[in-house]
Amino acid sequence: MIISVNGSLIEETQAVVSVYDHGFLYGIGLFETFRTYNRQPFLLTEHLRRLTDSCRELGMVYEPDLDKLGMQIEQLLEVNNLKDAYIRYSISAGVEALGLPSDNYAHPTEIIYIKSLPPRDARLYEQGKSLQLLKLPRNTPEGMYRFKSFHYMNNILAKRELQQYSWATGAEGLMLTEDGYVAEGIVSNLFFIKDGTVYTPSLDTGILPGITRAYILQLAQQLQLPAQEGLYRWEDLAQADEIFLVNSIQEIVPVTTLFTPTGQPHTVGAGLPGPQTYQFIERYAPTV
Repeated sequence: MIISVNGSLIEETQAVVSVYDHGFLYGIGLFETFRTYNRQPFLLTEHLRRLTDSCRELGMVYEPDLDKLGMQIEQLLEVNNLKDAYIRYSISAGVEALGLPSDNYAHPTEIIYIKSLPPRDARLYEQGKSLQLLKLPRNTPEGMYRFKSFHYMNNILAKRELQQYSWATGAEGLMLTEDGYVAEGIVSNLFFIKDGTVYTPSLDTGILPGITRAYILQLAQQLQLPAQEGLYRWEDLAQADEIFLVNSIQEIVPVTTLFTPTGQPHTVGAGLPGPQTYQFIERYAPTV
């Protein structure tokens, strides 16, 4: 694959960053993951807004250029012979002296990764997937709210735990907070529906303020479904009529089975994706 490093197209095997880049040394870096539809990045403005706000908090000098980024993505699609793609747009702190910085990062490293989208498994959206409760808690966010940052060890450890559960093949892992409240999946935000109301964990649980999560809350308004953000327990999920997960690549994925760490299964609703989940899936289809 050809990727972009500081605006230059380069073969991925030849792309390097300095060992003194503080993204490597201290994990000071941010990224946004999104996909294209009909060669157009979806919700790119919202992704760049979150990225810009986070860069400001971390002292990285960054000004988004929506048109320029759109052109770079179009170039990458063209040279890689892709109609649509998975995009990861990363801003690393850049090269600085060894040691903690005393000033802003004036020259961050900008990288655009691209790869083919995973094949769409229709059965996943027709039959749903399982959600595995993890023992590992969600750690506290780096700031008041969680950055989408290079600090990914909590998620990696969660993924390693998920692999230990032989019954949970293909499942998403669910982390709770230290206080036992439902937080988020390893790579997803969570929603559940009970008696016609849509619920999702509050940002106060330390979850990522997901772009797709915010979009789903907007769709709930359009569908005239009441929505609440709050603090919920595993027992609330067990009593839900419908559950679904969201992220920018998989979009909306129904959950039809819950598993405890001991492997005890629980069927969600009737064991199939529910009608309101399908409403979201149908309404989600981008018109870009």
